Amino acid sequence: MTSYFSQLTYFCLNVRSLIMKSLKLETVQFTTKGQVVIPARVRREFQIEEGTRAAVIVTAEGILLRPITRAYLKGLRGSLAGTGAMKALMADRAAERAR
Repeated sequence: MTSYFSQLTYFCLNVRSLIMKSLKLETVQFTTKGQVVIPARVRREFQIEEGTRAAVIVTAEGILLRPITRAYLKGLRGSLAGTGAMKALMADRAAERAR
């Protein structure tokens, strides 16, 4: 008869394995200049081409690189609808012209 602790350990290891597989963990190395090579599979998945820019976001978990691709920009369309952002922009521009 296996102990509860053994069963719990086995369960946790299996869950960890499933999580790691779903995360598609890749490791990379940083150069002395802070550069890193993104693996080809990841570049293809996120449509990263030469010259693609990325947002660097510092989170509690670490560093997040978010590629700024055409698909990402297309997804932003309409995201500010109903927020009053256009009115604020127009008011700001009018204030600049008045100066």
